[in-house]
Amino acid sequence: MARLRTYFLTGLVVAGPVAITIWLTLWLIGLIDGWVKPLIPQAWNPNSYLPVAVPGVGVLAAVIGLTILGFLAANLVGRAVVQSGEQVLNRMPIVRSLYKGVKQIFETVFKQDGTSFRRVGLIEWPGPGLWSLCFITEPARGALAAGLPSADHVCVFVPCTPNPTTGYLVMMEASKVTEIGVTTDEAFKLIMSMGIIQPRDTPPAQLAEPPQRIDGSSLAAE
Repeated sequence: MARLRTYFLTGLVVAGPVAITIWLTLWLIGLIDGWVKPLIPQAWNPNSYLPVAVPGVGVLAAVIGLTILGFLAANLVGRAVVQSGEQVLNRMPIVRSLYKGVKQIFETVFKQDGTSFRRVGLIEWPGPGLWSLCFITEPARGALAAGLPSADHVCVFVPCTPNPTTGYLVMMEASKVTEIGVTTDEAFKLIMSMGIIQPRDTPPAQLAEPPQRIDGSSLAAE
């Protein structure tokens, strides 16, 4: 019985991640298909001619459509159309604020030369001796920086476990934020697994220099 239990648990460990990955993938494909398929003309929809529904048609159409939209928006005529649409949105009181905020988030997160949410750090929060994982977003600027005790503050996002899409925005002194050699993927795995999936071991060559505060100071000096 002990051996059978071991075999069962081994099979569960092997099949569980595969089954969950396939289920989540199919769920995401079905979700996108449900959004996009109604927008596809019947003459262009392969499911209109096939005896069975083919999953992924909406995903493929979305990828092609977004690529074409990006191509059109990159030229002079496309930019003029986009600017005209934004001018219309800017005249709508509630929609204007929502659109500007969402657009700024997308531009900040997805810009190729940006560092937002690509740097992982540790902060002593919510109290002394308690350390939390955080994502370093942007330095405090403008009116936000003016309202803080000193100008050397940075915005960090402290995610909640096991749902990293919720969390806290914290403004901290740069000298109190320690950037660590952990990728964002490893940080998300650590958070969602509640600490079970630890980051990979740092190669010895990378341990020659101690972790650095984001203001350039070394932890070894402390």
